Amino acid sequence: MLQQSANMPSFKGWKLTYKDGNSSGTMLLEALDCILPPTCPTNKPLCLSHQDIYKIDCIGTVPVGQVETSVLKPAMVVTSALLNVRTEVKFVDMHLETLSETLPGENIDFNVKNISVKYVHHGNVADDSKNDPSMEAASFQDNHLNHPGQISAGYTTVLDFHTAYTTCKLLSWRRLIIILEKSWKMAPGY
Repeated sequence: MLQQSANMPSFKGWKLTYKDGNSSGTMLLEALDCILPPTCPTNKPLCLSHQDIYKIDCIGTVPVGQVETSVLKPAMVVTSALLNVRTEVKFVDMHLETLSETLPGENIDFNVKNISVKYVHHGNVADDSKNDPSMEAASFQDNHLNHPGQISAGYTTVLDFHTAYTTCKLLSWRRLIIILEKSWKMAPGY
């Protein structure tokens, strides 16, 4: 860990390749020092998934959730994708401390104006109304692994996305790809 050992003659060292250069060494601490921290996706549109909703006296509706992408600030106008209602963020709070902005990955609570707690639900997604707001999807891709039976039109499944989970009925589908033993087989119907 701290110095090279003669007890491991088969270990020739480690090597990392980055976009802007290479690193190599023989000790564990050197390898740990070369790990780059992940970048926060602040350049993407805001996506904030609601984990819970509270109604607090004298404050109002307070959604709680995780900022997936971008930055959330007080006085920002956000839209809830399912409600199609724009509202202003009054304050942003994390661990009872008011924040001027949040970064991706932070679990926060924020107060919104003019939305009743009965309309905002677990799994809703808040986004920036001025920067690529969420819309209804015309189609989507779903991956089922190790499914025990047949999948056809009318099949009902439970889908998980962000912090929501809901049952969805399959109306139609375009194609089905079955992967068996590393070979791809296109199936027109199943």
